[in-house]
Amino acid sequence: MKTLGIGMVGYGFIGRVHTLSYLNLPYYYKPMPARLKMVGVASVPVSDAEEGVEQAGFEFATDNWRDLIARDDIDIIEVCTPNFLHKEIIIESLKAGKHVNCEKPLAMDLAEAKEIVKAADAHPQLISQVTFEYRYQPAMMRAKKLIEEGLLGRIYNARIAYLHAGNSDPNRPLYWKLQKKFCGGGSLYDLASHVIDLTRFLLGDFKKVFSRLEIFTKKRPIAGKPGEFGEVDVDDLALIMFESANGCIGTIEGSKVATGANDEYRIEIHGEKGAIKFNSMQPNFLEVYDTRDTGEPIGGRRGFTAIETVQRYPKPATQFPGPKFSVGWMRYHLGNAFDFVKNVSEGIKPIADMHSGYKVQEVLEASMISNSEGRWVELPL
Repeated sequence: MKTLGIGMVGYGFIGRVHTLSYLNLPYYYKPMPARLKMVGVASVPVSDAEEGVEQAGFEFATDNWRDLIARDDIDIIEVCTPNFLHKEIIIESLKAGKHVNCEKPLAMDLAEAKEIVKAADAHPQLISQVTFEYRYQPAMMRAKKLIEEGLLGRIYNARIAYLHAGNSDPNRPLYWKLQKKFCGGGSLYDLASHVIDLTRFLLGDFKKVFSRLEIFTKKRPIAGKPGEFGEVDVDDLALIMFESANGCIGTIEGSKVATGANDEYRIEIHGEKGAIKFNSMQPNFLEVYDTRDTGEPIGGRRGFTAIETVQRYPKPATQFPGPKFSVGWMRYHLGNAFDFVKNVSEGIKPIADMHSGYKVQEVLEASMISNSEGRWVELPL
């Protein structure tokens, strides 16, 4: 069996998530398409990377990601850094002959995304993929199949939201996801990017968008500097109206001021023959309504039915810990990690490739333009 060496760039929260996913893959998928070896981890400060050596068994730590791409025993580069670093790391990794798995969003703007796609296309023998982990949630996998099978018939409209509450507190200190120079955009980039991809995954490409972006707390305290405040220049709330190429009209919301929310995305899709509902805080069930169910007598059997998707992953997923046990957020990252490893091992072009990342970036860019110019923006740009 082939061994793939992994180099992790960034060992903050999401770097730990990606690392934990790789370490646990053999429990969840059998047979594995390759052995995985945790070779190197790069992070700033280097103490974070050193923690990766201690926690995950990486062979070495560094504060310079170029040390990873210089290694012959590293085949895969995981990009788990703030957004402003993505482009250079991806392009240089591809030039060095490495496969790349990058966190979303792909880039700071569409111009950067174009450069990344160009680099990926110039190295077709290398696998480059974007982490859109919610595609690997059983409920979303089932929803896609039902839509493809025509359950909904003609699709009329959709309401899709991703909600957090972290920015509701105006005293939350300034950090990198609130500064455009590091992240490119706020809730639009961090949250809406996920459900923009899910909308494409389920409904196809976007035709046009109209957006409103809002910053509610424009100055925030600077951590460690009592009495000092910094400017917030990215959105707390992103509201998008859209029309997709298949005629669906809908709304997308990305909010970090949804007081009372935890990590919640909601999907409602209505069609001529049926409807689908899902809430990530009840992740084990996909709710489906079918007008072909009889409505008589006294309602018959018509109504929303909860499909128990739970952990019923298709093979080669194992039955560990079992299909009946509640699914969790980490499990979707495991699905993404396995898909990437399988694609690398077998030379399969990813579905969630850099072009998919570009398509999401295109909607992000169109939403920024719409907000600044107050108009509908046609896609593609």
